[in-house]
Amino acid sequence: MKKLTLILLLVGFGFTTQAQNDTIRNWKLKGKASLNVNQNYFSNWAAGGESNFGLIGKYTMNADYTNGKNSWVNWLDMALGYSVIGKANPTKTDDKIELISTYKRQLSKYWFLTAVGSFRSQFANGYNYAVDSSTPISHFLAPGYIDFGPGVQYKPAKWFSINISPANIRWVVVNDQRLADLGAFGLDPAVVDSKGNIIHHAKKSRLDFGARMILTLNYDVAKNVNLSTKLDLFSNYLHKPQNIVVDWQTNIGLKVNDWLNVTISTTLLYDDRVMITDKNGNTGPRTQFKQLLMVGVGYSF
Repeated sequence: MKKLTLILLLVGFGFTTQAQNDTIRNWKLKGKASLNVNQNYFSNWAAGGESNFGLIGKYTMNADYTNGKNSWVNWLDMALGYSVIGKANPTKTDDKIELISTYKRQLSKYWFLTAVGSFRSQFANGYNYAVDSSTPISHFLAPGYIDFGPGVQYKPAKWFSINISPANIRWVVVNDQRLADLGAFGLDPAVVDSKGNIIHHAKKSRLDFGARMILTLNYDVAKNVNLSTKLDLFSNYLHKPQNIVVDWQTNIGLKVNDWLNVTISTTLLYDDRVMITDKNGNTGPRTQFKQLLMVGVGYSF
């Protein structure tokens, strides 16, 4: 991890130095910050119910550089939200850090050579609130996903693209020895004896190598209504390549006016190496799904 951190810092320093030497006119910056609220209040309500309040902060930014046939496209997406029901402790409803950085060299009108790097993790501790709200089952860099791979991109329109990387390297990081020993997020668990005592601790990271495809669509389907979706597929050559890892994120945004917006977002995940225990106590890979409906105020720049 120390070597990886040093490499990432050096690459980032190189990009920063290059950006400082380039003219501002080659850069295009675009971003949006929003604060989304949901709330219910009950007082002496005969039919029953409990007051609740939720708050989600979101921030997205694009920073794109173009010079001739070369371009460098950067996309950052962050979110953090909590909800309070009655007098219970706050529960996390959204938590995301995702950065995708792409270098592109134009080959023809619609085709580009690319090198894509990405990072995905979260800000805060996560818990299985139905079981235990004191022992975290995830936190920053547990898990963390770092990808890099050369490839080609087909972009027939401004609102649609497909990028294919046939030789993608992926680091899966679980920077928590307890979670790593349990085999969380697809790591090989610790070696234990017959009494459950740990003989050898698990490694806190895993290196995968495979093919990756990223499909993106960002389209205004109607006035003030935007549909954006990103489908990220990964086939691991080193472990059951037929079992595709899926990360599919979709947002539908309705702009009511310059500051008020309504957003519906969904996330579908599937990784056959991530084990999940259902309500009946059965453990195995599961399709994960999350949906959010948000009303809030936003600022675009």
